[in-house]
Amino acid sequence: MTRQGAHNAVWATALATKLENRTARVSVIGLGYVGLSLAMELAKAGFEVRGVDLDLERVSLLNQGQSYLVDVSTEALKPMVASRRLTASVDFADAASSDALIICVPTPLRKSKEPDISFILSAVESLLPHLRPGQLLILESTTYPGTTEEVVQPKLEAHGLVIGHDCFLAFSPERVDPGNKRFTTANIPKVVGGVTPSCTRLAAALYRQVTSSVFEVSSPRVAETAKLLENTFRSVNIALANELAFACRKIGVDPWEVIDAAATKPFGFMPFYPGPGIGGHCIPVDPLYLSWKVRLTGYEAQFIALADQINRAMPEHVVALVGDALNERGRAVKGSSVLVLGVTYKPDVNDVRESPALEILEMLERKGASVSYADPFTPQLALGSTKLSAVDATPETIAAADCVVILTNHSSFDYGVIAERATLVVDTRNALKAHRRAGSSSIVTL
Repeated sequence: MTRQGAHNAVWATALATKLENRTARVSVIGLGYVGLSLAMELAKAGFEVRGVDLDLERVSLLNQGQSYLVDVSTEALKPMVASRRLTASVDFADAASSDALIICVPTPLRKSKEPDISFILSAVESLLPHLRPGQLLILESTTYPGTTEEVVQPKLEAHGLVIGHDCFLAFSPERVDPGNKRFTTANIPKVVGGVTPSCTRLAAALYRQVTSSVFEVSSPRVAETAKLLENTFRSVNIALANELAFACRKIGVDPWEVIDAAATKPFGFMPFYPGPGIGGHCIPVDPLYLSWKVRLTGYEAQFIALADQINRAMPEHVVALVGDALNERGRAVKGSSVLVLGVTYKPDVNDVRESPALEILEMLERKGASVSYADPFTPQLALGSTKLSAVDATPETIAAADCVVILTNHSSFDYGVIAERATLVVDTRNALKAHRRAGSSSIVTL
């Protein structure tokens, strides 16, 4: 081995030792659902963790030991902050003293439905002045295949770092499922793909300290694509369930009962369910990152496009169901009071990103309905230029509405009371399954 090669090996060996004995200092860039959950697990494992986020309110709350996420309790956060094992800042300069840096920033879509990796670019540019030899940089933000090697790697190399020698770069897709009590950061297997074998080994060494299983792949591009496949799979199957709901309405069959019947097969079938649309940061976005990338090669991913089209048609379908149900009772949408139950994109979380409820509320408002909403996780909501405050889902507010629309089936809602007191319900989640009566027209489903 040359003197230069030996020196390069020293960087990897020293970093591996720090990671394995948990004396490495770790910076987590972005303290949302992904970043804060990961930072907590790293801190609990004994690492000294510095979180970086440009949101001053988040940073202030975290440094006070106050959690702003459903999945991270204040009780669990406080001792980590009190011991200084976990702190937060808006200053990227902390990166200079960190041994590992993990980027967990958002990757939304532009209005043109093209990838927007500006948050990744901004994070990397902010880190560059503070990077030094001997560090591990991991990108967790969901992105299109090639981002790690085609976008991040050249920036590091232009800074004078040599990937796989004195700097180590990998991609490991986040797999956080907000609100899921069974599968968490600590027990969801981690996929890791490094630019070089040493990059993969070091990234895997870090994640093995905080997760139950690590699966190493041959490159960042494989890891990036695997993440997109996971959520494309969900998008396509949800679209199939939504199309089933359309078809079953035409032939007079209950789609929920059909799915329950099919789900009794112990092999070859996995149940997915229809709903008011797709929401959250992943399912509406990730498949389009994949289709955009392959479109650059001249191939059109038609299956992805069709699934997206079906799923994005659901909010309009829900509004049509509300209009039809009111019409059957001699009422128009205009002037009717509509109470929406649940505005977050999934049950028992406080995340409204890409939630179909927002589009449905806006459409109902444009049609002249008097809209209100109840959601214990979202006390206030911006609806265009209108600011709404949540109401309580009391028997009185339910009974007073001309139509109640269940968009998110939070566990705290009393569905027995809803079925009993509401004069009309459009149930997009089959939440009132146990309360539907044969021949009753007061509950309308997808």
